[in-house]
Amino acid sequence: MSTPTSPNSPQGLPLLDMEILRTFLAIAETGSFSRAAQQIYRTPSAVSMQIKRLEEMLGRALFVREPRQVHLTPEGETMLGYARQLLELNDEAVGQFLSPQVGGTVRLGAPDDLGTRVLPGILSQFSRSFPAVQVNVRVGRSPDLMRRLDIGELDIALLIAEAGNRPHPLAEPIYREPLVWTGREGGVALQRSPLPIAVADRGCAWRRMALEALNRSGHRYRIAYTCEHTSAQEAAILQDIAITPFPRGLVQSPLRVIEEEEAGLSPLGDYEVLLLRMPARGAAVEALAQHVVDYFAGTPNGAAA
Repeated sequence: MSTPTSPNSPQGLPLLDMEILRTFLAIAETGSFSRAAQQIYRTPSAVSMQIKRLEEMLGRALFVREPRQVHLTPEGETMLGYARQLLELNDEAVGQFLSPQVGGTVRLGAPDDLGTRVLPGILSQFSRSFPAVQVNVRVGRSPDLMRRLDIGELDIALLIAEAGNRPHPLAEPIYREPLVWTGREGGVALQRSPLPIAVADRGCAWRRMALEALNRSGHRYRIAYTCEHTSAQEAAILQDIAITPFPRGLVQSPLRVIEEEEAGLSPLGDYEVLLLRMPARGAAVEALAQHVVDYFAGTPNGAAA
């Protein structure tokens, strides 16, 4: 497909694609194609293709590729300023027409993994489209978030559950991804007996899926590291203290996926992100809920993918 051009621009100059600019900005901010792909929920190959199209359009290299990171070329630094301005102007213009009448406060709950890894990007986009809506976020465990929503302390809750499990009758699946055993490249934790694992406290879906898989395979194990925060579990893996159940999309060097046949481990299966909202909470709540659904639906494993 050819790049669209503007009939009113000098010599029919090509038009910049806003989604490609968002990808460019994510890479510039993370310093990594793979981390950017996780942040915007695209595959690394799709991200690479978008940047290739942008560089071919501009006739300039925007990034210097190195084995573990990328950084901007001088032309890329120039493009970064334009990209930020164009995205802000685009979101402001669209927001003026789509959401001038929507305002109020929305109370949103999410588990730690989503609250730190996904929500900031979602809310940043939402705030540009709905500047009059204030979102208050509570990060916590899925069972506590369900309880708070049921007693009226939250308007929307995002939950994590084993695929197919519906912990609440109003839960709506919006994203699905494999959970995989994860260790450090070159690490020896996998060879220890009993097998050391890092998991969250009781009530965590990933913990339950991991323990059930270990019991199925008959592995002797010990819980060597317990923490609610995914970043702390990742730190334990990086120090080769244990192995852990992780979403496949989070695994990047120096972490690695441990294949089940490698150690006789049972597969963990898929987990799902569920959206839970109470009905008739107003336009602001519905706008945020739909924004979250649309965001995940545009991902490789999303509900609409």
